[in-house]
Amino acid sequence: MTDRVLLVTGASRGIGEATARRAAGAGFRVALVARRQESVAGLAAELGADRALALGADVAEWEAVSGAVEETVRRFGRLDAAFANAGIGMGTSFFGDGGTDPAQWRDMVLTNVAGAALTARAALPALAGSGGHLLLTGSVAGRYLRKGSLYSATKWAVTGLAGAIREEAVGTGVRVTLVQPGVTDTDILDEELRKKPKLAADDIARAVLYALEQPPSVDVNEILVRPTGQER
Repeated sequence: MTDRVLLVTGASRGIGEATARRAAGAGFRVALVARRQESVAGLAAELGADRALALGADVAEWEAVSGAVEETVRRFGRLDAAFANAGIGMGTSFFGDGGTDPAQWRDMVLTNVAGAALTARAALPALAGSGGHLLLTGSVAGRYLRKGSLYSATKWAVTGLAGAIREEAVGTGVRVTLVQPGVTDTDILDEELRKKPKLAADDIARAVLYALEQPPSVDVNEILVRPTGQER
C-alpha cells in the first residue's frame, strides 16, 4: 500500500485524525481535509510533507470540496480512497423540550448529508480511474430510531446514500463501505452518552483500515462497531 492515496474529511480530530494516523503508518499518503487548513497543518507536519497534505474546505460547499480533491490529485498524482467522515452532532427536540436552537440545525444537516454526498461526487470520478474505494461515516444511530434526534435522521440519510452509491458503482471497480460506529469518545458526545461504554476513535480507524486492506475483489459494504455493552 506504499503509494496509495487516501483523502480524509473531518481530519482535524476524532475518527478522521485517528484514521489519517493509522493510514499514514500503513503506507498511505494522506490528504487531510478540515474547514480550516490550519487545524490540520500540525498533523500534516507531524506525518511529513512527503506523506501528508493539509487542505481547508467546507465539505458542504461544492467548489471547496471538489477543489480539495483536485489539489490532492495534483499533489500526489492519483486518488485511491476517500473517507467522507466530516460530521456534526447536536441534541435536538422537535417539541422544544431542550436541545439546541433550531437555527443551528441547518449546519448539521448540510455537513452530515450534503457534505457526504458532495465529497462522494467530487471523489468518485478519480476513484473510478484508480479502481478505488469510497468510505462514509454513518452511525448506529442511522440504523435505529432515536427519539427527537435530527442527528439520527442525518445518519439514516448517509446509510441510504452509501447504498445508492454502491449500486451506481457496480461495474466501475469502485468499492463502497459504510462505517457505522456505536458510541465513540469524540467531542460530539452529550453528557448522557459520556456516561455509557465508549469506543476510542482509533477503534474505528482500525475498522476503516480493515476495509481498505482487503483485495480489490472484496467489497466490505458495511462495518458496524459498538462498544461492548451498548444495547443499540
